[in-house]
Amino acid sequence: MRLFVDAGIIAITAFISPYSADREVVKKLVGEDRFFEVYVQGPVAICAKRDPKGLYQRAMAGVIKEFTGVSAPYEAPENPSLVIRSDAVTPVEAAEEVVELLNRTRILAR
Repeated sequence: MRLFVDAGIIAITAFISPYSADREVVKKLVGEDRFFEVYVQGPVAICAKRDPKGLYQRAMAGVIKEFTGVSAPYEAPENPSLVIRSDAVTPVEAAEEVVELLNRTRILAR
């Protein structure tokens, strides 16, 4: 990841990263001034409704063990750069919010 940053490449990644300690490791690797944590907040009921593979149903039934947000913990970010409520915005609106964050922080202007 640091190679991308050093080369001036904007790398946007999507991870289910349930532990704040893991996110802190990446922030230190990339550099605090270049790391933006976007918290895509999604109520479990909405995630389950949108789940094409039925993973949430199986996790809620106990078939899948240690499923983040259902039977395993999720540590919500304490101070994210951006919060996107996936139940309140469309994917296009969410993408626009990310672009606005990059504009506001002058990442796109560099």
